[in-house]
Amino acid sequence: MKVVGKVFEPFSGDADAVNGHIGHRLREIRKLAGLTQAQVAERLQIVQSAVTRLESRKDIHVSTLRDYLGAMGATLRIHAQFDNTATMINSLREAGSCFDQADENQLLLPIIGDDRHLLRRDVVFSIKPEYSRKIASGEKTVELRRRFPLSVPAGTTALIYETSPTRALSGIAEIGEVHKRTPLQIWMAFGDRACIARKDFDAYFAGVDHAFAIELRHGRPLSRSLGLSELRDRFSFEPPQSFLYATLKMREALLYERAQIPD
Repeated sequence: MKVVGKVFEPFSGDADAVNGHIGHRLREIRKLAGLTQAQVAERLQIVQSAVTRLESRKDIHVSTLRDYLGAMGATLRIHAQFDNTATMINSLREAGSCFDQADENQLLLPIIGDDRHLLRRDVVFSIKPEYSRKIASGEKTVELRRRFPLSVPAGTTALIYETSPTRALSGIAEIGEVHKRTPLQIWMAFGDRACIARKDFDAYFAGVDHAFAIELRHGRPLSRSLGLSELRDRFSFEPPQSFLYATLKMREALLYERAQIPD
């Protein structure tokens, strides 16, 4: 992958910089950072002539650009800007994703950089109290679902909402792998870790061809449960039948809890 054309706004009246010459823009950044070509070359462990050639190029590989900026203590971030994407903006907002919106019709999505994780969406599960408490204790390490997106990445936070009579957000865990198999295959591989009786398993998956097993790790109770009334008042939360994606506001409120999940 290459970066071609404009990457940075020009810092001077340099004609090549104004015309989008990436190498010359990098040269200006280096000068602003107070570094010589020799110093950058030493940090990159290359000869100075290679830096000279780099600062004369009109197109640069992303990996080269990242390394060059990294030598100056900078982090490369690349965003894709979408115009007139009201549908995408609404979908991301409903899913609780973090994103930069230039205006009501322009959307910036991170592609490369430390902020890519902002598009990750936490999942809220509705779970009966007897199963929820087993997740919090670490006894239950697999959650079963008739439907679940395989695209949910490992490391996604799972928030546990206990159904009646508790009706509260009470636990937290981290999603590992998500498996889609026949109900029999799921039972054979994960039945014991799901802490469910065979008759209840068969009843739940009756009439479906595929079942989903979501591996959970680091399950534990929240330091403070949030009752349904509070969830509604603070987050306009309504309990899902199976699962939903947490809103951005809820994710921010539970940031402390998420930070406490062990690596």
